[in-house]
Amino acid sequence: MPVEALRTDPLADPVFAERYRAMRARDARFDGQFITGVHSTGIYCRPSCPAVSPKAQNVSFYLTAAAAHEAGLRACKRCLPDAVPGSPEWDLRDDLAARAMRLIADGVVEREGVPGLAAHLGYTSRHLTRVLTAELGAGPLALARAHRAQTARALLTSTTMPAADVAFASGFGSIRQFNDTIREVYERSPLELRAAARLGERPERAGDGVVRLRLPARAPFDAAGVFGWLAARAVDGVESAGPGHYARTLRLPAGPAVVAFSPSSDLRSPAIEVEARLASLTDLPPLVARVRRLFDLDADAVAIDEMLAADPVLAASVAETPGIRVPGALDPHELVFRALIGQQISVKAARTALSRLAADLGEPLAIGAEAADGEPPVDRSADGGLLAGSLVRLFPTAAAVAAGGGEVLRGPTARIRTIVDVAERLASGELVVSADRDRGELARDLILIPGIGPWTAGYIAMRVTRAPDVLLTSDLALRAGAGRLGLPATAPALDELGARWAPWRSYASMHLWRAAAAEI
Repeated sequence: MPVEALRTDPLADPVFAERYRAMRARDARFDGQFITGVHSTGIYCRPSCPAVSPKAQNVSFYLTAAAAHEAGLRACKRCLPDAVPGSPEWDLRDDLAARAMRLIADGVVEREGVPGLAAHLGYTSRHLTRVLTAELGAGPLALARAHRAQTARALLTSTTMPAADVAFASGFGSIRQFNDTIREVYERSPLELRAAARLGERPERAGDGVVRLRLPARAPFDAAGVFGWLAARAVDGVESAGPGHYARTLRLPAGPAVVAFSPSSDLRSPAIEVEARLASLTDLPPLVARVRRLFDLDADAVAIDEMLAADPVLAASVAETPGIRVPGALDPHELVFRALIGQQISVKAARTALSRLAADLGEPLAIGAEAADGEPPVDRSADGGLLAGSLVRLFPTAAAVAAGGGEVLRGPTARIRTIVDVAERLASGELVVSADRDRGELARDLILIPGIGPWTAGYIAMRVTRAPDVLLTSDLALRAGAGRLGLPATAPALDELGARWAPWRSYASMHLWRAAAAEI
């Protein structure tokens, strides 16, 4: 069912009326937040589509492309409604539907099927299908199919990968299924869809197996802030970072990968340029989902900035840094160890400790043809690009930290005991830390572990599950930033005052850390 059904007077519904006004204004800020289905033409569009606005009686609004497909609509050839940043809805919400959408984007349905998706969420397949169909207009299979089609379109139009590679990289089980789905959704064959793309906007796929993609961001986008955050915390041997570039090794479902990122030079259409060498092309969808979370590409920056700027204390910071982002995490387990090791010490000290841990317990990088000869695939360029020579190992697994952490970690005995305890729980599956976790349940699970307090639980929720409304008032740097802005510098007073920044307190935290001129 559509989010808004056809009615005799659809404009009487305030939600429908708001979306219809945005559509008539062709307001690009709403692209990706909802989809306009036009039943008189049989197509669905992004809100900013330049076509003549349809009559309200002919329109339905949907939260997902899959719901539009289920209603018998096809994607508009003019505006390409899925060539936009994703909806911020799935980061804001923490209900079953939102958690399912995060897992679907990560490729769980392709790897484990609907039963696997349901098992991750703790429900039966039947109940999950019923909830998703009621709330999003489509069940998990249809949602995953729509996601595969969108991934395939992006690869067809932004790379020169052979169509067969695109099919399997997108998660399709066969070439026939790929061709049929693309024709049904876009009313073009894969090759016709590729030919229609402007060649000047299509990066090449390098002969060395490197795949290049461009992931759009919702404007405004403080790319410099995210790159600066990552550079300050780069772990030697695992990451290489500097102004405007970030590269690292990474584990993905099919094996190790090396990825590199840089901001787009087109300020009018902010985006992240991605280069990746993967163990398997099937790792592209989960990589894309995780990169979008890392750079917080789908955040509703306009709404966040408007709300925070209404507070006179934050207005100048928002004006100076529009589109501030909360960096996410490519690897949830890694982020847990970063949080545990980094609490109560400086960024520099944490980086040193994490680099030592990686050197002692990390696995040597082995990917691609070069790895068969015992050499990591290395580009000897010194610009920090893909496969820079300093990327030589993977961050340690939880199992490795559980086995060897007690010998290599330094610091207070109680902290080392907590880190090893958490590593054992992660390795055994007793503790699950992932983007799809219910935020309240995850926080409770973490705080029950001896040695973990509210700061660590909140920090992990903020960065792993993309919780938008976390204010870590126990953090010394955050309180220092609050003091510099004339806000209360005590945790209770700042907690009380920070309530007015809900539901964007995570983004307010980034402004306070920035004001402190000292990141955690």
